[in-house]
Amino acid sequence: MLSLATHENKIFSLKFAKKLIIFLIFVVIFNFLLFSVPTLAKNIDAKAGISKKIEKIITGKNLTDYNKLPSSSDLKVAWTGSYAMTAYNSEVAQCDDSPCITANGFNVCKHNTEDTVAANFLKFGTKIRIPEMFGDRVFVVRDRMNRRYTDRVDIWMKEKPSAVQFGIRYMKIEVLEP
Repeated sequence: MLSLATHENKIFSLKFAKKLIIFLIFVVIFNFLLFSVPTLAKNIDAKAGISKKIEKIITGKNLTDYNKLPSSSDLKVAWTGSYAMTAYNSEVAQCDDSPCITANGFNVCKHNTEDTVAANFLKFGTKIRIPEMFGDRVFVVRDRMNRRYTDRVDIWMKEKPSAVQFGIRYMKIEVLEP
């Protein structure tokens, strides 16, 4: 009778409780591995400062030197090619946990000008034009894409509807001499 009374007060079995605990531990670990904890703004600025110092040591130039656009009289085309082009904007779903900071440490949200592109086959700071779509407007390679996109150019846009409307297009780009 006593053993019957103790079993009636249990909500679920010990076996089920162990499975539930293991499941909850798995969910917590899974979340931390796949979805990193958001970084504080101070840490982002510190990382950007470190990357600028490293970039200057490696190349002898500041990142700001790469981000300056040449005057229109200085532009000479080094080579041209046709590439698939897409568009993106600064949101975590399309980028990472710091969507405004590009791969080379540039803050596109603060800059707020649509002159940034992502391309894996061009060096940071490379300046390009897309004459079919944007005429003489100059874009700077400041970001990278998923490594599976070896021959695609991704244009940063302020608004998501503009990026969605852009879709995918095949256009000629002009890579400018440094």
